[in-house]
Amino acid sequence: MSQHDEPRADESDGLLGRIEVIDGQPLEQRAVRYDQLAEELLAELQRSDHEPAE
Repeated sequence: MSQHDEPRADESDGLLGRIEVIDGQPLEQRAVRYDQLAEELLAELQRSDHEPAE
């Protein structure tokens, strides 16, 4: 994997850390947390669709 394939720290916005925390939880809690995370990411993508390009 090259440098260009890896997200920069400011781009990941703590996502990997959040995923590690979720992975350490029991299965039922993990499912709920992943669903919440997916909803947050979708909302962020939808917001960015309405923002002007820089």
